Amino acid sequence: MSEPTAARAVLEVWCDLQCPDCHRAESDLAALRERFGDTLEIRRRHFPLASHAHAYAAAQAAEEAYAQGKGDEYCAALLARTDDLAARGETVLTEVARECGLDAGEIESALIDGRHLLAVDADQAEGQAIGVTGTPTYVIGGKRLDGGKSQQGLRERVARLVESALAGTDAS
Repeated sequence: MSEPTAARAVLEVWCDLQCPDCHRAESDLAALRERFGDTLEIRRRHFPLASHAHAYAAAQAAEEAYAQGKGDEYCAALLARTDDLAARGETVLTEVARECGLDAGEIESALIDGRHLLAVDADQAEGQAIGVTGTPTYVIGGKRLDGGKSQQGLRERVARLVESALAGTDAS
């Protein structure tokens, strides 16, 4: 007889990797990971904002980091350097790759050959289709929460939605 499958919830986070608000949201995501463990899957989605000159390239670099098996680590490290990315540009993308133990040459190649353009464009198009206008934006259980306007109380609201999703109830 097989074991029952544990309930899981999926939290999608639309993020701009040059966004200071997304950097501040990292502590919320870490707290949610700690609280819910393996019952919560956090999926980063790309939503590079036009106001951030290097966000689109950062999203492509992140996709290459995921292809190399260290996407979440790379995203967190890059978000910690949003000011540096804004000031120094795309050289920061390969610096962070090296710091994370990634093949920085492949990051550079991915930016040149555009191998991850479709993934970034698909995320952005899906985000636009569901009404994402700023970052970070969270979606869980069909509910969208806009952290780009205010992050005040957002972790608690997300946690309530995760609990409801895990319990199979509606936390509207």
